[in-house]
Amino acid sequence: MTTVLIVDDQALQRMGFSMLLEAQPDTTVVGEATNGTEAVRMTAELRPDVVLMDVRMPGMDGIEATRRIVQSGGRSRILVLTTFDLDEYAYDALRAGASGFLLKDAQPEELIAGVRAVAAGDAVISPSLTRKLIDTFGNRLPGHSPQQQRRLDELTQRECEVLTAIASGWTNTEIAERLHLAESTVKSHIGRILTKIDARDRVQAVIFAYDTGLVRPA
Repeated sequence: MTTVLIVDDQALQRMGFSMLLEAQPDTTVVGEATNGTEAVRMTAELRPDVVLMDVRMPGMDGIEATRRIVQSGGRSRILVLTTFDLDEYAYDALRAGASGFLLKDAQPEELIAGVRAVAAGDAVISPSLTRKLIDTFGNRLPGHSPQQQRRLDELTQRECEVLTAIASGWTNTEIAERLHLAESTVKSHIGRILTKIDARDRVQAVIFAYDTGLVRPA
């Protein structure tokens, strides 16, 4: 059973999400929060698998709430809701540690699939869209830290090639074809890369690649 915390300042929006998710046999809503402050507190108390997070709320917004939840080191993963696909809020939420985002006008089946994917440890955003976001807003990328450099130095040459490919928007199948690897080998490389760079998912790996200068915004 996947547990979900819904965070949105609009009561009708929360009600709609709750009704949709509660109708699924494998999903239960464990709480609702109306702002970022409540979201941080309730996530610590309830430890949901997924936090469905609106980003634009009065007081503490969803970006700061995402940052605090991720920094707490808990297992809850964040799926943010935004208005536009190439949205600065979406970019900031991903940099804060969200595992992906969905548009607010997504179809019900997309929302359900997104919650399930995030709960399973996947990222709900395509690598190509991640790249577009960073190319759009990446002029604000900070310099990377010595800790990030040490993690980058731990990667083998092949792992650097795979990470570069991920950050370039290639799918696993494309990486396998272009680097002449079995797709199972690509998945193994990605697993080791995520462990070495301490990334929660593929989205965070892309951001790491840009932060360290392995790949640069177009």
